[in-house]
Amino acid sequence: MTDDSGLQNAQIKIGTKQTVKAVELGQAAEVFVAEDGDPRITSRIVSLCSKHGVKLTYVDTMQHLGKACGIQVGAAMAAVLKP
Repeated sequence: MTDDSGLQNAQIKIGTKQTVKAVELGQAAEVFVAEDGDPRITSRIVSLCSKHGVKLTYVDTMQHLGKACGIQVGAAMAAVLKP
């Protein structure tokens, strides 16, 4: 992710619970996962994305993902919703 404001203008869900729900309901177009996130948490979303055919993109850090989403804290994952 080179553009820090890239996700701020998209309709997104931030965090584990909201991202998992969006994927399970078929609402997610793409999911971003922080590489430094807890594998016990991120492994579930990786397998869900594979199962549901959702594009998965890795981001270097939780802090970077949070900043890209426009929040002041780190985020382990975020989903961009389908239009």
